[in-house]
Amino acid sequence: MKNRHLTISIVALAMVISGGVFANEIYKYTDADGNVHYTDRPSGDSSEERRQVSYNRTDNAAVQERVQTRLESQAKRDEARSEAQQAKLTAAEERAAAEEKAAKCADYRQKMKAMLEARRVYREDKNGERVYLDDVARAEARTKAEELIKEHCDT
Repeated sequence: MKNRHLTISIVALAMVISGGVFANEIYKYTDADGNVHYTDRPSGDSSEERRQVSYNRTDNAAVQERVQTRLESQAKRDEARSEAQQAKLTAAEERAAAEEKAAKCADYRQKMKAMLEARRVYREDKNGERVYLDDVARAEARTKAEELIKEHCDT
C-alpha cells in the first residue's frame, strides 16, 4: 500500500515537472549572415523576437470520425469503380452477343437465298458427301431456315 502511494506520488511529480517540457515560448532571431533561427532559449541577439506558442489537444473522437469518413468514402469509390467495370463488361458482352446474332442472321439469310436460287439443295453427311434433298425435305429445310431467320434477325 505504501509502495502504491509512493508510485502515485512519483508519477504525479513527474507530470508536474514535465509540464515545463512543453515550451510555451519560442525565440526567433536573424544572425549576421541573414539566416533566420528559431530556438526555445533566448540567444541574446538584438534582433531576437519572443513568440508565444499555443496548441490544442487532439480530439480523438474527431480524428476517429475523420478516419471513418475517409474509409467510407474510399469504400464508396471502390464500389463505384467496381460497378463501372461491371457495366463496361456487361456492355461488351451485350455487343458481342449482338454481333454474334447479326452474324448468324446473315448466315441464315445467305443459306435461305442459296436454297431459293439453287435447283437442287443438298446437305453434307458425316463423310462429307452430298445428300440431295427431295421436295418434302427441301420444304422442311426452308421452314426451319425461316424460323431461324425470325429468331436471329430483327425482322
